[in-house]
Amino acid sequence: MAAFNFKLQKLLDIRTEKEEESKRIFKEAQNEKNMIENKLDAMVNNYNKYNVIDKKETIIEQKIKKNYLNALNISINETSKVLDEKSIVLEEKREDLKQKQIERKTVEILKAKKKDEFIKFQNHIEQTANDEFALYGYIRKLERR
Repeated sequence: MAAFNFKLQKLLDIRTEKEEESKRIFKEAQNEKNMIENKLDAMVNNYNKYNVIDKKETIIEQKIKKNYLNALNISINETSKVLDEKSIVLEEKREDLKQKQIERKTVEILKAKKKDEFIKFQNHIEQTANDEFALYGYIRKLERR
C-alpha cells in the first residue's frame, strides 16, 4: 500500500505556524488588558478606601487626601481610556486569530478529503486484486477436476 502524500502540506504547515503566532500575539494582548484591568481595579479600590471623610482629620490631612483623590480620579480616567484601547486591540487580535484558524481548517479539510479519497482508491485496488486472486483460484480449481 502506497503512502499518502498531501501536496499542500507545506501550505498547511505555514498556516499552522501563522495561527500559532497569532495565538501568541492574542495571548500577549489579553495579558496586557488583564494587567490594566487589575491596575484600574486597584485604583478604584484605593479611591473608595480613601473617599471617606473623617471628622478627626485636620484640614491639612483632608486637603492632602482631596489632592490624592483628584490625582487618583485623573489616573482612573486615563487608565479607563487605555483599557478601552486595549479592548479594541484585543478584539482585532481575536478576529485575526479566527481568520487564521479558518484558513488552517480549510486546508485541513482539503487534506482530510484527499486522504479519504486516497484510502478509497487504495481499498478499491486491494479489492480488485483480491477479486482477481479469487477468480484465479476458482479457475485453477476447475482445471484440476
